[in-house]
This record gives sequence, C-alpha cells and structure tokens, in this order.
Amino acid sequence: MALLSLSSLSPLAPPCPSFPLQLQTRISFSRARIGASSTSSPSTSQVIQHASSNPKVVVTRERGKNTKLIDALAEHGINCLELPLIQHLQGPDSDRLASVLSAETAFDWIVITSPEAGSVFLEAWKAAGTPNVRIGVVGAGTASIFENLKQSSKQSLHVAFAPSKATGKVLASELPMDGNKRCTVLYPASVKASNEIEEGLSHRGFQVLRLNTYTTVPVDHVDHIVLEKAQSAPVVAVASPSAVRSWVNLISEPDSWSNAVACIGETTASAAKRLGLRNVYFPMQPGLDGWVGSILEALRAHDKF
Repeated sequence: MALLSLSSLSPLAPPCPSFPLQLQTRISFSRARIGASSTSSPSTSQVIQHASSNPKVVVTRERGKNTKLIDALAEHGINCLELPLIQHLQGPDSDRLASVLSAETAFDWIVITSPEAGSVFLEAWKAAGTPNVRIGVVGAGTASIFENLKQSSKQSLHVAFAPSKATGKVLASELPMDGNKRCTVLYPASVKASNEIEEGLSHRGFQVLRLNTYTTVPVDHVDHIVLEKAQSAPVVAVASPSAVRSWVNLISEPDSWSNAVACIGETTASAAKRLGLRNVYFPMQPGLDGWVGSILEALRAHDKF
C-alpha cells in the first residue's frame, strides 16, 4: 500500500506563547452531494433526484461536519455522498467539566485531541466564565475549532502547542513541561479514547486528570437507498475507528466489499485493517490536506480520478 506524506501542523515553541495558531482558511465552492440523516432520512424521490451525480466519495462524519472535506474535494471536481455513520452523545463526566474549570486551581495544560472534544470543551469553558487556559492540540483540524473565538475570548484562551506529528502518542511525548515543577494536565476525552495520552504524560511526570466528556455511537437510522449507493462508490472516507466499525456493521458482506477506505490517520487505518477491510489508504501526516491526498490516491489506484 502506498502512503502519502503531506505537511502537517508544525510544533510551536514551548511553552506559554501569547498568540493562537495561525490557521489557513479554505474558500467554499459549490458542491453536489446526497445525504442521509441520522434523525430523519430523505425521501426516495430526493435520493433518486440526485442519483445521476455519481458520487465518487462517501463522507461519513456527523451531518454538518463534512463541509470542509466536501469543499476540498470539490476543488478537484469530485462529487460526494454524505452518509453520516456516527453521532456524539454526552459522556459520564460532561457535567463535571465546567465545575473543574471553575475551580481555583488552574491547569498548566488543557489537552484537546479531536474537534468534538474541542467543541464540548468550549461550551464548558464559556459556562465556567472563560478562565485563562493554555491549550495543546493534536493537530490543525482540532485547532480550527478555536479559530472563530471572539477577540475578547482569545485573550484568555491560548492555543499554545501542537506536536510535530498529529497523533496522541507524539503529543504525549512532546508536550512541554514547565521547569522542574509537576505540571498538571486536564484531558477532556471520548469515552472510547485509549489511555495512550494520559499514560504517556504520566510516565513523563505530568499529573493528568482525564474526564470522559462525550462518546461516539452509530447513527440511529440510515436510508437503505443511500446505503446501497454508498457501497458502490469507489471511496469511503472515515475519520475515526467508530466510523469504520459502523461501516463494517452496515455493509452486508464486508469480506466481498473491495472498494477503498480513505482514513484521516494511522489510528483509523489500523482499525480498518483489523476489521478486515483491504484497500486502506491514509496519510503519513494526519489532517484535512493529508486526508484529501489519500482520497485522491485511492481514486487514482482504482482508475476513478
């Protein structure tokens, strides 16, 4: 399997910079897509109306969170079918997050490792009165969640670190420590996230509080007509192991399905391989640009681009 190595967010100088990450913005292009909602499916006539668009890529994040990928692929003339495979729900510690942020003891770092974790954190941070916090993110996609903060809020929330490679393992190995003191880290995470980050940080001497603030579950409903069309698309794009599992559970014969899976990163790709999917593509550097590159590579390999 060929791997595509594309640029990722470079690590920032440790620690305490007084400026947020400067992130690129993307121009939105018009795009054609077919959708299946997790709460209510489109009518058969709506699906048939768009059937002639012949989508090449299935995008599978929650509805409303596929726009950047759809727009990026539209720049290459690629039509997408939107088939949300997962949805996010509150985790057991979601109610604790705001109170922990409101406490007098401040954390040296808040570690955010996904856009959803960032969104959940921002809600709690605002409820806590926007205390001063220093954020370490896993990569540019996660950092983009903090782009649209009001200028007044940016004065108390600093995105101050990203690792040289956008993975939890590298983040845990590179997060800066403040001198010889015992640094404290708040890690709002998914229930399903591994222990890799808190174990890696703890081994280095950090004191880590993990809060399971959200979880990921399969969607409640998938329109069977849209699913049938998705199975015939050359590439399915997935952004998490949960999405991979949901896809494998939906397709009737995973062993005989031979189209490509383009994963956002190595962790998701490893899950796809473990679940028996064969044509798996992923970038050496996780993130939107790398993900798009892997999708294009998959399409070229299957003579669809």
